[in-house]
Amino acid sequence: MNPPTATSVLLLLIVLLPLAGAVFMSAAVADGPPAVYLVFVDPTPPGVTCMQFHLGILTVALGSEEKAKEAMIYNYKNVVNGFSARVTPSQLDAIKKQPQVNRVLPSVTLHLMSSKFNGVS
Repeated sequence: MNPPTATSVLLLLIVLLPLAGAVFMSAAVADGPPAVYLVFVDPTPPGVTCMQFHLGILTVALGSEEKAKEAMIYNYKNVVNGFSARVTPSQLDAIKKQPQVNRVLPSVTLHLMSSKFNGVS
């Protein structure tokens, strides 16, 4: 058997690389598209800012602070303690497993059916 030539190796790579890319893309698509969720957490520990606490939870779940900062949309600290983040279903599962997380709800926008109530608009 003859050793492969540079041309045959190049042709093999040209054929296989698109297939490998398709496999990685299908794995990403299988995870599902990202969506926005509201994450309610335990009270912030003393000496830690609300943002640090929320980023810490997301960092552990997503694997890096950079990913956590990209995912976070807003943090809530006055009425409830929590944050909103855009995450994929697998990332959402990792967030739900954090011991500080109490509840996770999908973010929804509600619209009024009418702007009039008893003749008042």
